[in-house]
Amino acid sequence: MLSDAKTRSTIIQAALMLAFVAFVVLLVDTTFDNLKARGIPIGFDFLTTPSRIVISEAILTYKSRDPYYWAIVVGLANTVFISVLVILFSSVLGLIVGVTRLSSNPLAAGTCRVWVELARNSPPIVLLIFLYSLWWKVLPPVGEALNPLPGVYASMRGFVVPAVSVDIGTPGLVIVLAALALLITTRIATRKGVSLPWMMPIVLALGGAGLWFADVRFAVDWPTLAGSNFKGGKELTPELSTILVGLTIYTTGFVAEIVRGGILSVGRGQWDAGNSLGLPRGKILRLIVIPQMLRVIVPPLNSQYINVVKNSTLAIAVGYPDFLAVMNTIISKSSHSIEGVFIILGVYLALNLSLSSAANWYNRRIAIVER
Repeated sequence: MLSDAKTRSTIIQAALMLAFVAFVVLLVDTTFDNLKARGIPIGFDFLTTPSRIVISEAILTYKSRDPYYWAIVVGLANTVFISVLVILFSSVLGLIVGVTRLSSNPLAAGTCRVWVELARNSPPIVLLIFLYSLWWKVLPPVGEALNPLPGVYASMRGFVVPAVSVDIGTPGLVIVLAALALLITTRIATRKGVSLPWMMPIVLALGGAGLWFADVRFAVDWPTLAGSNFKGGKELTPELSTILVGLTIYTTGFVAEIVRGGILSVGRGQWDAGNSLGLPRGKILRLIVIPQMLRVIVPPLNSQYINVVKNSTLAIAVGYPDFLAVMNTIISKSSHSIEGVFIILGVYLALNLSLSSAANWYNRRIAIVER
C-alpha cells in the first residue's frame, strides 16, 4: 500500500494538514488561556454595545451612541466609497494618459510621461502629505473661493459641488426591478439555447409600467456663498479631497503604463487593416485595438485595483476616517485588539477576493474560446 506513490502523497498531505490544524488549535487555546488569566476580555460581544466614538466624516448616517458594529460598517462604507471613486477616475484618466503617451505630439506625450514617471516613482504617502499641505498654502479662504466650473468651488475648506438627489416611487421601482429580473432570466435562457419569445413583450410592458408609476424626480442643490461658508451642495473636505486626488494621481500612472503596454501588444497589422477600411485613428482604437487589448490588461489592472483598496489605508495619514482608522479607534477604546485584527484581516481579504473574482469572471467572458 505504501509503495504506491499516490497513496504515500495522500497520507503525507493528510498528516501535514492534521499537524497544521493541531498547531492552530493549540495556539488559539493557549492565547485564550493567557488572556483569561490576565483578565483581558475576549469575544465579539462588545460589537453590540454603544461605541461612544466620533467619526468626523461618514457616507452613512452615524451617531456616537450607535453600536460598534455600525461604526465598523460606516468606516467600511468610507473605504469602499474612496476605492470605487479612485478606481473609476484612475481608469478613465489612465486610458487617456496611456493613449496620449503614444501620441506623435511630443508635448502631449512628454507631459504624460512626466506624470507616469512621477507617479510610479513617488511613495503614495509622500504624495498625500504634500497635497494635504497645499490646501492652506495655495487655495484661498472661503470668501475668495475659486470657481473653476459652474457650481464647483475650491477653498482651503475643500471642494463644494452640486448635490443631486433622485426620488423614485416604491411601486414603480419594484416593477422595474421585476422587469430587470425577467430580462436577465431571458438572456440566461437564450445563452443556454432555450427560446422564450413571449418573455420580451412582458419585460417591455413591465418596464413601461414601472417608469410610468415610478414618478422619478431629480433635484439639484446648487451651493451658494452665505456669509463665511457655503449653503447647499455637497462639501468635500480637504481630507477626503486629498485622498481622492492623491490616490487617483498615483494609480493613474500605473494604469496608463498598463494601457500603453496593452495597445503595443496589438499587432501593427490590426492598425493597417483598419486603415485599409478607411477608418479614422480614433475608430480603429475604439473598435479594433481596445477590445483586443482588454484580454491583455485585465489581469494587471486587477492587481492595481486591489492595490487601491490597500492604499486606501493611507487615509489615516491625512485624518480621513476610513475603515482602518475607525478600527484603530475601536481597538484602543474597547481593548479587543485580537478581535479587531481579525476583523481587519477578514474585511480586507473579503474586499480583495471580491475584486479578484469579478476581474476573473470578466476575463473569462472576454477570453478567446478555442474550438
